[in-house]
Amino acid sequence: MRITAVETFVLKLPAEEAYLGRLTDGSAPSAGYQVREPWRSLYSDRYETLLVRLTAEDGTTGWGEALAPVAPEVPAAIVDLLLAPVLRGADARAPRPAWSRLRDLMRERGHLVGHQADALAAVDIALWDLAGKLTGRTVAELLGGAFRTRVPTYVSGLPKPDDEGRAELAREWAARGATSVKLHLGHGVAADLATVDAILAAAPELRIAVDAHWAYSIDEALRLADGLDERDCWFLEAPLAPEDVTAHAELVARASIPVAVGEALRNRFEFAQWVTARALRIAQPDVARTGITEAMAIAEVCAAHHVPVAPHHSVGLGVAVAAGLHVSAAVEDLPAFEYQPTSVRVGERILARQLAVEPSAMSLSTGPGLGVEVDAEAVAALAKES
Repeated sequence: MRITAVETFVLKLPAEEAYLGRLTDGSAPSAGYQVREPWRSLYSDRYETLLVRLTAEDGTTGWGEALAPVAPEVPAAIVDLLLAPVLRGADARAPRPAWSRLRDLMRERGHLVGHQADALAAVDIALWDLAGKLTGRTVAELLGGAFRTRVPTYVSGLPKPDDEGRAELAREWAARGATSVKLHLGHGVAADLATVDAILAAAPELRIAVDAHWAYSIDEALRLADGLDERDCWFLEAPLAPEDVTAHAELVARASIPVAVGEALRNRFEFAQWVTARALRIAQPDVARTGITEAMAIAEVCAAHHVPVAPHHSVGLGVAVAAGLHVSAAVEDLPAFEYQPTSVRVGERILARQLAVEPSAMSLSTGPGLGVEVDAEAVAALAKES
């Protein structure tokens, strides 16, 4: 059974105010792309993503998605121009050989990362979805079997402009059954710890993690880590510049709270450098940036160093969520999978059936492939609008 068609769909969906949040002065962010201080990366005022559809000779389709929160046109062009000509005619039941061949197309040119990796991730996810549908098996089964059919999750983000609003959201999530939350901070050590204190006072039953969005120096991160440890927090994510392996290793060695890293990394070679340097205690690959094939390779690298894997999930929509869930089910040492409530809600616009989501867990679908039914007509219409 061969692949006969490769299609890309660039989506730019209106985002909810809950996702956009407010700037530090309380105003709404401007339209388009902007840097949201104190964070340094570009963000969009919409949910932007790239979907890929592969079609086999018998008409069976597989869907993939890249984490492309800005300029999804770039990985889409890579798929269309570089990957699709090689994919057409490939064995639709053999995702790993196909991925290996696609990886090598730009390997010696240094393109194992960045937009090329994002494009590869979308195609790879679609390959696994297609193979599962053609064989009548779930992706988790194809990966060797699921360690769990209910994947533990944590609620990511309490998107309010002040601690009072965040505390109220924390109370609401706790009342709905959430057990853990991750705060998106990086506003200064004192301000971050004050936010944690407000959440603990409002919902003491919640376990708290903090994403610092690469905002701190090593000395600041150590102060923050000490404060979080005193408050019995769960982990500190992305505290330092994402390329600074040495500083992260120093922080890991000196901090009592686990340090989590991984959303900026794309492949097993990068993760191998970090885990051998002891520069992280929790690995966070994002399956919509690594693909399923590479995510499982990363999990094995981490397993060899006794590092648990807690897959990251950002603004990817329903296909990316499903891919992350299947990898999470197939990883042995898994603390949790990241649950982004707003992106899940927005992502349901492209699905014929909603995902089985609870505040503390997500159920793995039993359908073939990724187990999600993409509404192709809705995707085509949204792509046209975008």
